[in-house]
Amino acid sequence: MKVLKLAVATLSVAMLSASAWALKPGNVAPEFKGTDSNGKMETLAQYRGKYVVLEWANQGCPYDQKHYKSGNMERLQKEWTAKGVVWLSVISSAQGEQGYVTPPEENAYIERMHAVPTAAILDPTGTIGRLYGAKTTPHVFVIDPQGKLVYEGALDDQPTPDPASLKGAHNYLDAALEESMAGKAVTTPVTRPYGCNVKYGN
Repeated sequence: MKVLKLAVATLSVAMLSASAWALKPGNVAPEFKGTDSNGKMETLAQYRGKYVVLEWANQGCPYDQKHYKSGNMERLQKEWTAKGVVWLSVISSAQGEQGYVTPPEENAYIERMHAVPTAAILDPTGTIGRLYGAKTTPHVFVIDPQGKLVYEGALDDQPTPDPASLKGAHNYLDAALEESMAGKAVTTPVTRPYGCNVKYGN
């Protein structure tokens, strides 16, 4: 009986701890480091004082392709990086899984798509993805200059891979950045991300 009570107590503490560390808007975004497609080390700390967008990507995912092949993702990258926002694409697909790429493959894709992220971080171990709880591709996170998370979730309100859905879609990322950069509270700080599951390894 004592062993059972101890096990239950341990489980309760573990659950409480996991709940306490769940990443939510208003929390300080977890520090990370990762190597980008050009072999450069990227950290969150180096961008303190700037807005940072983290965008989970997977070239093979039809939901991701909706945004890239239509030019929508590239448009967002160009618009916001021109305003001083740091845009980090993160690829957490494990080797052998859909979306896994080598640095030359990612750079070739960026060139072919005319994409302009600040950097594309390769995260095949899934360390950064699991740290943030990234669930789908795409899944986006917005971090303010003080290092706090102000938005996480879907790119827009159209959970379909159909590019035609982009017409008239409400873009949550645009709204979050516009409101936060204007000194306002983000109206919708959390939404349910949609897309392909992030292809983590075991």
